[in-house]
This record gives sequence, structure tokens and C-alpha cells, in this order.
Amino acid sequence: MAKYKKLTREDRVSIESALDRRDSFKTIASETGKDCTTISKEVRAHLIFRKDGAYGRAFNDCALRKSCSILDACSKCRYSPDRARRCSGCGRCTSECVLYKKETCRKLLKPPYVCNGCPDRSSCTLEKRVYDAGKAQDEYSTVMKESREGIAVSELEIKRLDSIISPLLLKGQSLHHIYENHRAELMVSERTLYSYVSDGLFSARNIDMPRVVRMSPRRKKPDTIKIDPKCREGRKREDFIVFMKEHPDTPLVELDSVEGIRGGAVLLTITFVHTGLQLAYWRQANDSQSVTDIFAKLYFELGPVDFMRLFPVCLADNGSEFSDPKKSEFDANGNQRTHVFYCDASAPYQKGSCEVRHEMIRRIIPKHTDISLYSQEQILLMMCHINSYGRGTLGNKSPYEVFAFEYGEAILKKLGLQKISADEIILRPSLLSK
Repeated sequence: MAKYKKLTREDRVSIESALDRRDSFKTIASETGKDCTTISKEVRAHLIFRKDGAYGRAFNDCALRKSCSILDACSKCRYSPDRARRCSGCGRCTSECVLYKKETCRKLLKPPYVCNGCPDRSSCTLEKRVYDAGKAQDEYSTVMKESREGIAVSELEIKRLDSIISPLLLKGQSLHHIYENHRAELMVSERTLYSYVSDGLFSARNIDMPRVVRMSPRRKKPDTIKIDPKCREGRKREDFIVFMKEHPDTPLVELDSVEGIRGGAVLLTITFVHTGLQLAYWRQANDSQSVTDIFAKLYFELGPVDFMRLFPVCLADNGSEFSDPKKSEFDANGNQRTHVFYCDASAPYQKGSCEVRHEMIRRIIPKHTDISLYSQEQILLMMCHINSYGRGTLGNKSPYEVFAFEYGEAILKKLGLQKISADEIILRPSLLSK
């Protein structure tokens, strides 16, 4: 039996074919020359979740679907010509119905854990789990590549190391001396510590190490911290396209950051593409924890129902501040409240709505302006003026008016926004200098 060898594309194709024949893991392992555990881990690691329903029946995985008699549970059907149709036969209300309870097929709790080869697949309306050899190989190749990129360390670990390293560096001690005397506490290599200091992850900098500042800097692009190195798995651009095809009427929210001076305070912008409304939140640093805190704050202020109406899908770039998507996607009880996806690298045009609206922010806060000079109250005032400004793309209506028509002014009040009269709108830096 071939041990300690990676699965090839041919092996994965053989696994998929065997699963379609309903072969056991033991039989598949015998055919591929691998261990049963290897086959089991491979299948479970590359599951594809599909909500495609059945022939002539819409997707619906609610446990109450057979006895449910509710009508018009969601806004999608409320104004539809088919409004007399029960929600149990529609399947689009699961994200808004308060009685929704997810049902999972019991067959998926035991091997082979997938719907490949299941005789009931064509008539089942529950969520499917499928193993696809081609996509499994692509995911494996991506993981192998991304595992060698970035700095995989948590912010909590950086703070712990910083509390040990920086005070001693500021006393004039060398990093080698600190490492030799605190090796048991640090639990990382000396070379890693030099990299962390050089990348500006600690309070102390290279300038605090006299010998280092005399050396010529290496011409290397600084790495970015990825809180979750595997955050892009299942959340790439192609996954986003598939999701939106399956949910074509789902509103989209775009996330981005607006920087002032390098290493200073930044803004998190949240753009509701359909209405053109944009929110901005002041952050002291461009880290993932501040993004998580803002989502938690919005979830608390809006409540679960309104939050899920406003934030069904979020599209972000590959910035390190968005590298911990699970904390944004799930609440404290583990309930999913949104879906986060990523654009391709160096492709800002894929979330062009927020990029275009940043031009309005730059009228008031030009580039290379220190954002730490402003408060959240001033940023909120700026967004009130920007969202009250009429746009030709919205039929000369303002984003505030379109959003109020779509969701009601009560939500705008929860967000702290108010309408500014047309003659009082200011889109100049003087707005925040008062």
C-alpha cells in the first residue's frame, strides 16, 4: 500500500467515480492503494454544498416544510403575482422566516458523507453535499499555494509577544539577547522575531535596534497577516458568482477600507449596492478585530431580522482586515447571519460600487490626510451629507431616499443617519473643520 504520498488528480477522479457507484471507503482505498482514513478525510475536506432542489421542486431544507401553511414570509414573494403560493413550495423564505429550522439528511452523518450515487437525489429538496474531483484538485492546489503566503499568526499572539519583546528592545537589549533569555516564553524562532519587528507588528521598530538600522534593507514586499490562512476557501470570486446565480435577488453589500496616512486610522466603508447608501466607521488601526467589532455592533443595534435583511451577502477585497470572515458570518451562538466572499487579487473593479462612492469621501477627506484627526461623530456627519446628495443613476434621488423607500426610515435612524436638505449639503473639507 502506498503510504505518505499525496493524492493526484487521477486518484480524485477514481474516488468520484467510485462514489457515484456507491462503493465503500474500503473498496475505494483498495482500488487507489490508499488508506481508508485518507479517503474519508479527502471526501470530507472537499465537500461542495448545493441548494438545487429537485426536479420540478424548489430547494427547501426547512424541517417544517411539509406542514407549513405560511404565506408571504419574505419580501421577495410579497409583491409577486404568485403570492397565493405557500412558502413551503417556494423555498426562498428561509433567510427571513422566524420559524425556519434547518433539516439535514441523516444519511450524510455516516460514510460516504456525500450525495454521490444516492438513489433519492433527484427527488430530494434538501441541501446536497457532493464530491467533485476537479474542484477538489483546484482547492488542494490553492491551499498548497496560500499556505506558503503571508504571516499566519493571530492578533492575540502578536500582543503577547509584543509585551515581552518591545519593553526590552526599548531598554537597548538586542533581539538575540532577549531570545536567549526568554526562549521558553516566546516559542518562536529568532529569525521569526526579526521578521515581525521588521514588518512593524510590534511597538518597537527597527530604529530601536542600532545595528539593524545600519544595514541595507532587503528589497522584499512586506507580508500581510492572515488571521485565517484558509479564509478564501469556498469564498473566492467563482464561489461568489455561483452563489449569486443561485440567489439572483439577494442584495449585495461591498466592504472596503479608506486609508489616510500609512499606519494611521482608517475607515471601514459598507456600501449597499442596490440603494447606493454607504456607511463609514472610524477605526484606530486597519486590523481584523475592528471589523469584527463593527459587525457585532451593527448586529446588536439592528437586531437579527433587520441585520440579515441588510447583510445577506458581503463582498470584500483580499486585505488582511477581512481575513477572519467566520466572526462576521456567525453570531456568538454560531448562527449564520451573512455570507462573506472575496474579489480576485488586484481587481478593485469587481466591487466598483464602493470604489466609485469613495470619490465622494475623498472630496471631504483628501488622500494622505490623517483620519485620526476626526471622530466617529464627524464621520457620521460626513456620510449624512454624502447620502443626501442626489445621483443621476438613482433617478436624481439620493441614496437616503432610495434606502428609506426600500427598508424604511426606522433602520436609517438605527444607523444614525439623517437627511440633509439639498441646499445645506457640503462636499468640501470645510465640512469637518467646523
